[in-house]
Order: sequence, then structure tokens, then C-alpha cells
Amino acid sequence: MKTVLIGSVGSSKVLLEEMIRMNFPITMVYSLDEKYSENVSGYEPIHRVAEANQLPYRKFRKINDEDHVKEIQEINPDYIFVIGLSQLVKREIINAAKKGTIGFHPTSLPKFRGRAAMVWQVLLGVRETKCSLFFIDEGIDSGDIIGQEDYVIEDTDYAGDVILKCRQAFKQLIKRVLPQLLDGSIKPVKQNEEEATYLLKRTPEDGLINWTEPVERIQRLIRAVSKPYPGAFSKYDGKYKVIFWRAEYIENKQYIGFLGQIASITDKYIDIVCIDGLLRIYEYEIVDKVKLVEGHRFKS
Repeated sequence: MKTVLIGSVGSSKVLLEEMIRMNFPITMVYSLDEKYSENVSGYEPIHRVAEANQLPYRKFRKINDEDHVKEIQEINPDYIFVIGLSQLVKREIINAAKKGTIGFHPTSLPKFRGRAAMVWQVLLGVRETKCSLFFIDEGIDSGDIIGQEDYVIEDTDYAGDVILKCRQAFKQLIKRVLPQLLDGSIKPVKQNEEEATYLLKRTPEDGLINWTEPVERIQRLIRAVSKPYPGAFSKYDGKYKVIFWRAEYIENKQYIGFLGQIASITDKYIDIVCIDGLLRIYEYEIVDKVKLVEGHRFKS
């Protein structure tokens, strides 16, 4: 069997390491070059894993470049794994796999197809979910499902926690699916299109806090887009950007003020007035150098 792995993030590394551990055949690894990883949240240079294990690899900027497409076609792989890649692979790559091109999605497909799936699940308050391996077709995460594995998102989880939980579930899924690919025992299941929902694109600007929202929703946004994502932010005095990385919400029994106004600053936290409580910030980053002062305001 000949296989190709294309990837750029933590889930790509998880798969590669499990493939190596299980002695699963790997013909070529395509790894996003470090030089082009600046805007990739959770980037992992998987070529280092390949190199350490004496596996052939190529670093790429755009996987759809003609040289890469031609090489993949010449390999004539049985399976291609496209795991943790924000670039859409062209039809020529998908069709180069004799048995199929396999993708990964951190939701219970056909629910929540599309973009920024980890972030959206936290924002939507999803608790019980699944990660999915599926055959890539020309639709959006719409191909036949090869396997799924459960994981749970708690109300206390931040983005990094959810990513780790999903990776652990993915690892269990890999352990079950890779042997089935080798012995030909997989039983793909068609997705029910009537149950499909779609998550639309998010940008870093969508992390802007709206201080008219309930404090629980603001804290949920902070959890959803915390590291390794760009973070939830606000403008101090309407012009200085501050990113909030970690927070909780508490009852407000003392302070009367405007929404977004700083009620208290200590060595350990900042309390900010919200419509139905206080947002207590434990970790933050002042992007534009300025000193925070009690009574001053953050604005949407």
C-alpha cells in the first residue's frame, strides 16, 4: 500500500506519529513550510517528525502547485490523507488516490460542516460531539464517513482544552481506522444531507467584544477564541487594543458604572462592568502600550 499525508497542524502530527507507531506505510509527507505558517493557528512542522523517522517529505507553500500535483499523481497512492490543512486541495489531488482521499473534521458530521469548527462549537455551547474521518469529495465535508469518536466540551474548557480533547479522540479513532484501511474492512456511511448544517467563516475581527451582551456570552467568546487562536479583544479608551485570554464571570454586588468600565484592578485580575455581572480577567495582553486605570472604559 502507498499513502500520502498532507498537513500543517497538531492533528496532522497526531496522525503521522500514530502511523509511525503502527508501522502503517507512508510513501510521502507534505508539510507546510515554516516560512508560510504565520497565519496558521496551531501550526506544526510535521516534516521534522518525518525527518526524524527517515521518511521522505516535501515542504510546500501551496499544495496545489503543479509540481506537487504531478509528484502525487506519479506516486499513484492508494490513500491520501489531507489532515489539518486550511487550503482546499484541487480535484487532481483528490482523484490521484486509487481508494480515496481522507479528511478529518472535529465535529459530528453531517452537523457543523465548514469553517472554524472548534470555535463555533464552544460559542454554540455544544457539549457532546464527535470527530470524524471521511472521504473527501467536491462538497464541503460531505463525503462518506469512515469513522467517528466521541468527546465532551465542558463549560470551563478554553480553545486549547478543546483541541487537546479532540486530539485524544482523534488518536483513538486512528487506532481503530488504520487497521481497517490495511485489511479493507472499512464500511463507509453516506451522510444524511437533511441533517447537514454549515459553519461560516470567522476572522480575527470577529473576536471583538460587544459589551451589551450578557457576561456569560462574553466569557464564552474569550474561551472560544483563546490561544492558539487570535483572542477576544476590546479597545481601551476606544483606541488601544487589549486581548483577553482568560476570564470568568461573577456577580456584581458593589459597582455601578457603564458597560465595559473597569471597576477594579489588582495584581491578579481586572473586573469589568457588564450588563448582568462582572467579567473578571485573569490573563490579558496589551497590544498597544498603555496603562490601564480604574474607571476608564473598554468600548465595542
